[in-house]
Amino acid sequence: MLLPLCFCPVRDVVMQQWTDDALVLRVGKFREADLWVRLLARERGLVTAFAFGGSRSRRRFTGCLDAFNVLRVSAGYSRDGRFLNMHEATLLAGPERLRRDWRRQGMAANCVRFMEAMGVPPDNAGASFLLMRGMLGLLEREESVPSVMPVLFRFRLAAEQGYAPELHVCARCGRELAAEPKVHFLVGEGAACCSSCRRPGDMSLALDQEALDVLGKVKEYSPESWGMLNPSPEGARQAARLIDAFVRYHLGLEWGNGRFKSI
Repeated sequence: MLLPLCFCPVRDVVMQQWTDDALVLRVGKFREADLWVRLLARERGLVTAFAFGGSRSRRRFTGCLDAFNVLRVSAGYSRDGRFLNMHEATLLAGPERLRRDWRRQGMAANCVRFMEAMGVPPDNAGASFLLMRGMLGLLEREESVPSVMPVLFRFRLAAEQGYAPELHVCARCGRELAAEPKVHFLVGEGAACCSSCRRPGDMSLALDQEALDVLGKVKEYSPESWGMLNPSPEGARQAARLIDAFVRYHLGLEWGNGRFKSI
């Protein structure tokens, strides 16, 4: 089995030892008592660390190396700077409902896979950490979680990294779209236009105001507040269709066989 290692040459290592808050995204075994742990660190972004003795050590890891836990992690690079070793970790928070609900776990895993496929640049590590923690909080606390939530997460992560389309004004005439009964998303241009500016032959998706409102609130509010959205099935379908088309066309990512792949 190939491990998702992160190689970091010595010249790129700013600090050999560090301590940071981190979310556990994935965990795997590579020897009988040793684990590799995929982390989203608040200051460093996506990293993979080795936890030697991680499946047995109670003193250094206190049994906290489970997916979706929030940890305080102390780690350091190997002498050649190529591998990150986790020295110890302390559990700060962990889900309960998410552990028992396979459907919610599937939603969380979908968000993790998208974040890994898109990547987390260093200057966006803090925002991505808060976004993922907020999404896990939503999955943990809300009594009912619509299946569209992981798709909305993709839109917000793209927005955090400067990719999300502008949907408030017509890209062709500049008209405000809030009063338009029907808006059209121009897939190739990654922008919206009013019905008057839509041209024959445009590759576009029709949107009602409900879908626009949902997408606007996803960009404005943290995931912990998305429970208030409660879109209708049609509103959710339109929003999801726009997001999937945008991600596929402009980010080059498509979901298939349990992962996001480049197209």
